[in-house]
Amino acid sequence: MPELQPFLDHIGDPDYLAHHYGALFYLITFCWTAIEGETFVIIAGLFAQKGYLNIFLLFLAAWLGSFTGDQVVFFLGRRYGARILHHFPRLEPGVNRAIGWLENYAVIFILSYRFVYGLRNVSGIAVGLSHIPWKKFALWNCIAAFIWALAFAGFGFLYGDVIGHIHHKEEVVSGGVRQLTLSMLGLFAFIIAIRLAVIRWQHYRSNKIGKS
Repeated sequence: MPELQPFLDHIGDPDYLAHHYGALFYLITFCWTAIEGETFVIIAGLFAQKGYLNIFLLFLAAWLGSFTGDQVVFFLGRRYGARILHHFPRLEPGVNRAIGWLENYAVIFILSYRFVYGLRNVSGIAVGLSHIPWKKFALWNCIAAFIWALAFAGFGFLYGDVIGHIHHKEEVVSGGVRQLTLSMLGLFAFIIAIRLAVIRWQHYRSNKIGKS
């Protein structure tokens, strides 16, 4: 359909989408972040700073999109994981490594994997193939998606002027700047995860001592 072509040509350009699709932009953000969308959300945060978007609706759309996308991948991994690996054997080494990390650092892994570029979908399949209950994954996935959306939308909103001086197109923000941003935010998420793990361990130890 010809009317869809401009949309498809600018699917990764928050500037164009924000100016031409209005409230539909948040639905687009939801769908985009269900797949990936870190840089998309950063640039959208810039336009929220400029007043073109509502930062709270942007954050909500990114949070729900990220959460929903990873839940879908989790359920696909749980039900069809073996079949997926059979059809895409190149995924198997990454999935096996992720399962190994999950066995020792499940909560930390769930909180941090979406911050590591290129690992998100593979990790979702790995969690689905693991023995982690879906309710546990849903809880920590919700928290991780919250941190992810807050970090990237907030980064774009607070430091949008810096990004704007580089260029307003998504592809230019990639490369070194993108990797540096992801590394910083990944470290931030990792520190939070460690803190949560320590609090949980301390709570466990105090309950164990109290029962003895």
